[in-house]
Amino acid sequence: MKKLVGYITAGVLEDNATQDLVLAMADKGMDSIELGIPFSDPVADGPVIEKASMIALQNGFRFDRAYAITRAISSHIDTLWMGYFNPFYHKGIETVAQKGEAVGLKGLIIPDLPYEEALPYKPLFKKHGISIIDFVAPTDPKSRIEKIIKESEKFIYLVAYAGITGAGKSEDLAAIAAEIKEVSSTPLYVGFGVDKTTAKEKVRHADGVIVGSAFVKILIDEGLTAGQKIDRIAALAGEIKSLINE
Repeated sequence: MKKLVGYITAGVLEDNATQDLVLAMADKGMDSIELGIPFSDPVADGPVIEKASMIALQNGFRFDRAYAITRAISSHIDTLWMGYFNPFYHKGIETVAQKGEAVGLKGLIIPDLPYEEALPYKPLFKKHGISIIDFVAPTDPKSRIEKIIKESEKFIYLVAYAGITGAGKSEDLAAIAAEIKEVSSTPLYVGFGVDKTTAKEKVRHADGVIVGSAFVKILIDEGLTAGQKIDRIAALAGEIKSLINE
């Protein structure tokens, strides 16, 4: 069974509605949630997720709310945070690890923390049951890919193309997926540019897909009520989960 990881920016909806949204997505077959931690300079994100971060910050989002949301959902679905290193650093790495474990956090995706810079933090988070997810890209040489994925935990995040999220580019991932699977048995998930029209193709050589902008486009649609957003995003999650397992 191919896996679906969904990304939703915290703070766009009220916390209770965010919780309801994640649980509705889980009911439709989503396997893991990336709870996005809003940041003012989301360098790896395209305009959709960047706008969601701005909305959340304008709504008064504070980092500590991520703990409350995670506590409410983590017993129902595998829960990760996607965020930039600056907020984690300012909260204190040890504090984030301890509090994250207490609320059931299982992983961190930090796109501006390169592999080498993440190494000192991995043992600390591992002690608290939290994995730092490693990224690889089609532009990485084989030697670097092998180095990065040698001890990868939870899953390997294969960036489908060089650039920002939601750009909708396409690259042949067969060769790099084969290289990764030769070296590591850790599940391989493809992210960036994954939506209803691309998910089936992108998962062909992988174990799952990561979908963000397609969900967040609905999340920031000002013409929809919170309830409508929840219904539409959950329905899309169900569609994509079905598509990748056809």
